[in-house]
Amino acid sequence: MNSDYKLIYHKSAVKFIAKLETTSQERIVTGLKGLLSKPPEGDIKNLKGHKGLYRLRIGSYRVIFNIDHEEQIIYIEAIGNRGDIYK
Repeated sequence: MNSDYKLIYHKSAVKFIAKLETTSQERIVTGLKGLLSKPPEGDIKNLKGHKGLYRLRIGSYRVIFNIDHEEQIIYIEAIGNRGDIYK
């Protein structure tokens, strides 16, 4: 994992991960580490109607994030279940 990018988490994303059981936490952490590789790994798509926002699919969970290429920071905006995250 050779990346200069850093992950910064929104408070609600940290709370969501903390509530999950250990196996799900590990899956999400592994998926988030994929964002740091060059190019980013994972099932990543642009979010329609939201300029600059992307979504990462990790099983039934979704991670909403944006990337600041100048500062080399990936902001994790939200993490949630597939049905709830887009509301």
